[in-house]
Amino acid sequence: MFAILLFALPAGAATWTVRAQPARLLNGAPVLFQVKTPARFDSLSGTWLGHHIDFSFDASTRTWFALAGVSLETAPGKYTLALTGARAAAKASLTFTRVFMVARATYPKIKVELTVEKKFTEPTPEQQQQIKEGQQVKQDYLNRITPDREWSGTFATPAVAPISDVFGSQRIFNGKAQSPHLGLDFRVRAGTPVVAMNSGTVLLARPLYFEGNLVVIDHGQGLLTLYLHLSEFKVKEGDVVKRADVIGLSGGTGRATGPHLHVAVRWQGVNLDPQRLMQLQLP
Repeated sequence: MFAILLFALPAGAATWTVRAQPARLLNGAPVLFQVKTPARFDSLSGTWLGHHIDFSFDASTRTWFALAGVSLETAPGKYTLALTGARAAAKASLTFTRVFMVARATYPKIKVELTVEKKFTEPTPEQQQQIKEGQQVKQDYLNRITPDREWSGTFATPAVAPISDVFGSQRIFNGKAQSPHLGLDFRVRAGTPVVAMNSGTVLLARPLYFEGNLVVIDHGQGLLTLYLHLSEFKVKEGDVVKRADVIGLSGGTGRATGPHLHVAVRWQGVNLDPQRLMQLQLP
């Protein structure tokens, strides 16, 4: 293990430069941290809101970068990003902290009345067992953190279609209030090609009770994208995909009022706004 030593820097050495994109951090939103260090390191890691982050190095700009996020439940306030740069040969490391302000995002307050099949609001004992099995699958798979980053560059839109519902909106099914909408909906016809938002490995490609035919892509380091209600799979679990590869066809399977594509983003178990992820300019 590296000793936690503050090794001496030469006089006039550069200081740490830490930036976030977007500059204004919001609850429920992803963030790209970019760091220029005052010394040459073999690795850079950090902690943010209780999560561990491994940074990648961009040699062309001599900048370290990592994707992270802020949960929807995070209260407005000041939060610390703690960084540790390590040198293997010197068996030493250098630490730095930077405080960021998190603001409260404004999410739609409009309540959408939706009617779905009774089995989704009043399931039978047999259906409850199917729901329980699906919950176990999600527990087993959706909190996995693989060490290597697979994504590269900006995230693509998964379908060419208008957006019909946004992240964070309140929804009501058959008169019963549900949790906030934790994804982004596209108004697509059944059979529309759905593409991978970025490079990664197919973690799940199977039907679940509420999600219908579901594809989950692992982009590495805890970042997942989920594609729900598909009518057909075009990939299988374990497949390696690239950005814009077709992974399935849209549909209305699972708890859906009709054909549409629901896309979700999770980072280390935290739900993030897919629309904000696509807006980030990523290396």
